[in-house]
Formats: sequence, structure tokens, C-alpha cells
Amino acid sequence: MPRQPRWYWESTRALAAVAASGQAPPPVAVPVAFTTFPGEIWAAPRSWAQAVYPGLAYFNEVDSGGHFAAWEVPEIFSGEVRAAFRPLRRS
Repeated sequence: MPRQPRWYWESTRALAAVAASGQAPPPVAVPVAFTTFPGEIWAAPRSWAQAVYPGLAYFNEVDSGGHFAAWEVPEIFSGEVRAAFRPLRRS
């Protein structure tokens, strides 16, 4: 069996536990930033991000990058992180 990165393993276990309980997971209570990269495995439209993350504070679509955007386009990725958290910074 191929090894999955730990985050995927933990996430899958958490989702399975939620499904087994029959209850919806609690809503995400922190501000969320979401950037869509064109080479991602699936494209998430803004409407989906808003429905899943009620605290959506930042959404953007960029022109390049994919699932491993931090390695593929580090300048774009770091710019997105900065843009997402800029309004939350305290002077």
C-alpha cells in the first residue's frame, strides 16, 4: 500500500469519524483565505468556498500553479499568503 502524507491520513480519519457520528462537522470559526490555482486537481469556484467557509476573508484565482503551488510558483504562492493576511495584520 502506498504511503500517504500524514495530513491526508489524519484528514481522512477525521472525515470518517464525522460521517460515522451522523453529525455535521462544526463550522470553521477562523478567517479563511482561498486561492484557486489552474493546475489544481479540482477547481473550486468562489461560491463553493463561500458555502463551505462562512468566514471566507480572501478569495483569488491566479494564472499559474497547481496542487504543489508553493514549489511550482513560490513567488505567486507567497504573494497570495501575504495578500490574504495583510488585512489581519496589526501595525
